[in-house]
Amino acid sequence: MKLVSPGEAAANTNDIPAEAGEEFVRIGEMAKKYGVTLRTLRFYEDKGLLNPHRDGSTRLYTRRDKARLKLILLGRKVGFSLRDVKQMMDLYDPTGTNTKQLRLALDKSEKQLARLQKQRALIDDAIGELSKSMSVVRQMLVERTAAPQASAAG
Repeated sequence: MKLVSPGEAAANTNDIPAEAGEEFVRIGEMAKKYGVTLRTLRFYEDKGLLNPHRDGSTRLYTRRDKARLKLILLGRKVGFSLRDVKQMMDLYDPTGTNTKQLRLALDKSEKQLARLQKQRALIDDAIGELSKSMSVVRQMLVERTAAPQASAAG
């Protein structure tokens, strides 16, 4: 088997037959290795993101399926929708330069980065406000617990 580039790893498995002697992994092994549920893998298959080979009712995943799952999980981790992930992966052409795919990935990534930075700014503001409020409440508690002790001593 030849080593594949990241772009080739994202290839649409519908178009590419398994290589002779390729190693297959069952759904349970795949789920355990990547920390996902069986239901998640079946869901990704239903959405056309993964296309495992079948031996009866047994799903068998290839190295390419593993690469696609890694890309799906990375996309989800950084906040892309499954639709976005599928759109980017479906643009892969094993015989082309994939410039359209790369441009789309860069465009979507730039927009997602801007959204995440905006969310971070909002979260930073919320943390600041909450910290100030907690300081005020702590001070009020100190004053109110000290006051009864002072009047009891007098």
